[in-house]
Order: sequence, then C-alpha cells, then structure tokens
Amino acid sequence: MPKRNPLAIGIDLGTTYSCVAVCQQGKVEILANDQGHRTLPSYVAFTQTEHLVGGPAKSQASLNPHNTVFDAKRLLGRTYEDASVQEDMRHWPFAVVSLEGKLKVQVSHKGKQRAFYPEEISAMVLAKMKQTAESYLGCPVSQAVVTVPAYFNDAQRQATIDAGAIAGLQILKILNEPTAAAIAYGLNTKSPEEKSRNILIFDLGGGTFDVSILSAEDGIFEVKATAGDTHLGGEDFDKRLVDYLAEEFKKKHKEDLLQDKKAMQRLKMACEHAKCTLSSCTSASVSIDSLHRGVDFHATVTRARFEDLCSDLFRATLKPLERALKDAKMKKGDIRDIVLIGGSTRIPKIQRLLKDFFHGKELCKGINPDEAVAYGAAIQAAILTGNQTPSMQNMFLLDVTPLSLGINTQGGVMATIIKRNSPLPTKETMEFTTTEDDQDTILFMVYEGERALTKHNHLLGTFTLKGIPPAPCGVPVIAVTFAIDENNILMVSAKDVETGNTSQLAISDTRGRLGREEIESIVQKAEEFRAHDVSQQGKIEAINSLESCTLELKRAAEEEEVLDVAAKRRMLDLCESTTSWLEGNPLAEKEECEQRQKDLEETWESICSATVLDEKAAAEGTPGEDPAEAAAEREDPSEGME
Repeated sequence: MPKRNPLAIGIDLGTTYSCVAVCQQGKVEILANDQGHRTLPSYVAFTQTEHLVGGPAKSQASLNPHNTVFDAKRLLGRTYEDASVQEDMRHWPFAVVSLEGKLKVQVSHKGKQRAFYPEEISAMVLAKMKQTAESYLGCPVSQAVVTVPAYFNDAQRQATIDAGAIAGLQILKILNEPTAAAIAYGLNTKSPEEKSRNILIFDLGGGTFDVSILSAEDGIFEVKATAGDTHLGGEDFDKRLVDYLAEEFKKKHKEDLLQDKKAMQRLKMACEHAKCTLSSCTSASVSIDSLHRGVDFHATVTRARFEDLCSDLFRATLKPLERALKDAKMKKGDIRDIVLIGGSTRIPKIQRLLKDFFHGKELCKGINPDEAVAYGAAIQAAILTGNQTPSMQNMFLLDVTPLSLGINTQGGVMATIIKRNSPLPTKETMEFTTTEDDQDTILFMVYEGERALTKHNHLLGTFTLKGIPPAPCGVPVIAVTFAIDENNILMVSAKDVETGNTSQLAISDTRGRLGREEIESIVQKAEEFRAHDVSQQGKIEAINSLESCTLELKRAAEEEEVLDVAAKRRMLDLCESTTSWLEGNPLAEKEECEQRQKDLEETWESICSATVLDEKAAAEGTPGEDPAEAAAEREDPSEGME
C-alpha cells in the first residue's frame, strides 16, 4: 500500500473570527472546535490562573477588558508609531506599548505584568486551530496554508509566517484571501458550457477589505488585479455605533463612558450584536443593565441611522473597486461573477452599493462568506502536499503583488522597480550609481507604496552595498534586483556591473520584525504555555469530576431509603465538607482532587457494603451491625487493639 502524504490544513486567520479546514480524498471539511463552532473568535484572554483562546476568551471580555486581546491582526507587521495603531488604541481596552523599539501588547497574567508581540497573540489563535485539526484527524499536524488579505505588505506577511512558526506550524504558502475564496467558488460552480470567466471577489471582513479580479479557465486562476484597505471592516462599523451610543448616554445621563473600560467593552459587544441584527431587521435594541455607575442603558438603533453613521466607510469600498478594474484593464461588463466574502458583506447597504455599481447585476451568494477562505486554503494545502484528486491536478494559481516596490532616490523620489499587480513570482532589475567621487558604499532604502515621494510610502527596510571600486561619481553601475516569490516575500540583490562582483543583500532594518533568536525564545515560551494548558486542563477535569462525584453521592445518600440515619448523616456531612473545600480551593491541584474523590467513593462503597451485610443478617434473623460503626472499623482496623 503506498505511503500516504502527511495532511496539511488551511487556516483563515481573521481579524475577528478564524476558521480551519482540511481536504481529504477531494472532500473539504470545515472543522468544528471543542465548543462545536465552525469559526473561532480571534480573542485571547489572560487571567490569574490561565490564558483562554476563542469563545471562552470573548465571553469574559466585558469582565476582564484590560487583559482580553482582539484585533491582533491589525497589529501584525506594524510599528507603534503607525497612525492606524494610534487610532485603534483609542478604542482598545488593552494596552499597546513600545518596548525596546518594538510594538507589544501589555496584560496582567497570573498576577504579573506580561508583554506579548502581536505575533505571539496570533500564534495562540493558530495553535488553537492546529489543536482543533489534530483532534479531528487524530494525528499531529505540522503544515498549513495560511491566508492573509491581498493588500498585506511584506512586513505583515513576514509577521504571519513568524506567528505560524511560534504555533509550531510550517507555513507552506501565504495565500491571498480573495484567491482562496476564488478557488472555493471556482470548484463549486463549474459550468460545462463556459470555459473561462472573470470573477470579482469582494472581501469585506472584520478588519480588512480586499477586491481582487481573477480570470478562471480550465483550473488556472490568474489574478489580474488587486486593491483594498488593510484597515477597513466590521470593527470600524462597530466603532461608529459605539461612539454614537456613548454620546447618547452622555446626553441622557451626563456621564462619559470613555473612561470606563468595562462599560465600553460591554457596549462594544452589544453594538456588534445590534449590527448583525440590522442585517436582517430594520431596527435593533441595545439594552444593557447597570452599564455605568448603576445606570441602565436602553436605546433603539434603526438600519437607516446605522447606514448614515457608516456612509463614508461604506462608500470607501468603491474606490479600490474602481482601481482594481482599471489595473485589470476591464470594464464593469467584463465581470461574470461578483462573489461576496467576509461577514460584513451581509450588510444590506454594502450589497446595494455593489449591485448599483454594477448596474443591477446580481451578486453571487452561493458560498458561505465565513468559510470560503479556509475552504480554498485547504484545497491549496492538499495540492502542495500531493493529496489532490484528479479534479485538482490541473489547478494552478497565478497571483500578483499588491503594492509597488522601489528605492528612495535623490530628493526623496520613489524609483519604482516592481509595479503593483505584477504577476508572481517576479524579478525586476534597475541600475543605480554613486553620487560622490570615490564612493565605496551605497545605502539603499526599500519602500512599498504608490505615492511619488517615499515619505508617503511604507519603509520596508534598508541595505548597504560595500566595496565599490574608487571612481568618479556617476561612473559605477550597480544593478539592483528585486525578486518576489510565490508568497509575496521580497529578496534583494545587487551587482557591480564593472567588476562583476555580486552580493546577496539582506534587509537589516526590519522595522520591528522578530529576529531568529527572538522567535526561538518565543517558541520555547509557547511550549511552556502549551504544557501549562495541558496541566490546567487536567486540573479542571479533576475539579469537575470531584464536584460531579460529590453531587451524585449526595443525591444518592438522600434518596437511599435503606440507609440508617447515622450512615446517611455521615455521608452527607462528607459531601458538604468536600463542597466547602472546593469553594475555598478553586486552584486545587489535580492529585489532591483525585485523592478526595477516591476517599468519597471508598466511603460510599463501605457504607453500601455494610448496609448489604445488615440486610442479609436481618433476612437470616441475625442482629446486624450498625453500618456506620462497621464502616468506621474498616477504615481504622487498629482501633481497640492493644
């Protein structure tokens, strides 16, 4: 029997929700987690005893706002000084700090102040996805395809790879979310009479927005253009609603909610729920008891009011749409299918805007917008590991780079080397020279963006070429090559044309990216977390088992009619003392709980055995022993001995 290739999973690492899938024998399964849900809230919470991931973390967020982290995806690959980070910090209840020049999230964990990189928080979500897959498959999982917004820059993609490494996953490929969705859509909507079609993927999630135009023909998915905003999504719509209702509270009660983190977190959760309700209803009630200083808050939000609050954000989705069509050199009529991805595409106003933009064309809603990305990632994972079926064998992806890449030149002008929407992989070369006589070193600054001046673009890093032979300025010819691989990861090299000397240049200024030693240290720390989680799980199971056993035996003692009063009282007293001990020892160790449960069960067996003997003796006409006394003697056989 041929050896089966190891399975790899597909993960949609979302801003607000994440999803994991696996493809086996050509069938894709969206995997449910231990709470039975097919998507996992991208929340991580820290308490005095443990750290929580997913649903349990989100459910306690309003009680523990300072130590519950969400939106970590919006921090990946960014610096503390980033304008979007500074804006988001106004709404986050947790602290974002700059330590040794690197952005971190600061929380209290087990009574101590701890600081985590965004990659660590994302790694905890990825690790939960990995655990879900391993539970379903019954075997270890070490490889994955992870998706990112098409408009993620180089630093954000590298940070995602680092998060995967921390979670114990080898990232086989960083796949753009719209491309993954197109794969899912393409495989599920094959039309025998139509070989090729242009697909527009409109991906509006919790924190990011992407538009991608693809051409699909005979299993080949070619991305023609992509555009978007890595800081636009459902979270921004929630903020508008939160700010509006906080202002309403202030008008009614003359109190400012902004200083009350717990109240703001409760209001945020209520607004998120109201937003979802407004997708199917024309109004939604927001009702929160004792929101602030004992004051109840009740308000009704209409769909019209919500649409008005977010009107500029909704309209902002159309600009990338126009840009993508222009870059793809297509007209609106060239688009065959308009596919909606991401939970925020359920908003009626978004659908109406999109439909009007395409002159009334119907939108494709045939695939689950929350699961399509993970679905496509799982298919790609199967292909990369050789687990594809015949229907997948001819599938091929041709992606593009989302942003232009270039070098800073005199006057701060951007010299673009690779233009946005260039097919991947790609390689381009541009020649540069010296600006001073006998200059033996050149400092290159690599930027990403579309503006003419580099100060308006994003600095990826710097590199230095040394050892240039002495010559008058303008004479040396240095050929700088930018190469981007299938994962949209950039490598830079330079060659002195005159001498033929070639150097592979590493970007030294990584703008906050984790170094190899830091990643290794974090991986070790993550292993400690996992070991603690296993220990904690065993402890929780032991506590639950003891509590369940205590309640069961208490009920049995109360209902058992043949027990005499003394035996029943003894058992009930033992159960009550165990319950009191549990209440006073919430952090009890596993071994201690197991020992107490053993004592409980042995005492009950002893009492029951004595009762059986007593009944037998009574049936034979022989006076029986008091069961409680008999049990006591069995527990202490030395009593009464000389």
